[in-house]
Amino acid sequence: MNWRNILIPIGLLVLLGAAYQNYKWMGVLAVSGGIVLWLMLHFTRLMTIMKRASERPLGYVASAVMLNAKLKANVPLVHVVAMTRSLGLRQSQALEQPEVFVWRDNTDSSVTCEFVHGRLQKWTLQRPTEAADAVDGPAHPQS
Repeated sequence: MNWRNILIPIGLLVLLGAAYQNYKWMGVLAVSGGIVLWLMLHFTRLMTIMKRASERPLGYVASAVMLNAKLKANVPLVHVVAMTRSLGLRQSQALEQPEVFVWRDNTDSSVTCEFVHGRLQKWTLQRPTEAADAVDGPAHPQS
């Protein structure tokens, strides 16, 4: 169960109640204005992230290796979309847990991310075999 969905509205109601007790309706108006401003800031940030993501191909990232290095556990899906500036390519069925998304780059490397209830739980980096051979270097013949 996600306690944030319960605690944040309760906290806001307590804040409104305290504002009413101390400053009557002027306090309620001031706190309500702050809450509306907070909601508008979050909405604007979300719309900016989605606008940037709409300008890129689905499931594309500039560098899968760099994305793999930046990812952390329990990061929300919105933050991953903000990092990649692209919506992930869905691998799981709609409304199925865990949600699985893939981001690929030009070298055909990919990062597969699993989200449970919108939070990143685990991710894996897949690199093509040619890239792995190039990193290892050419084989040296033994003399």
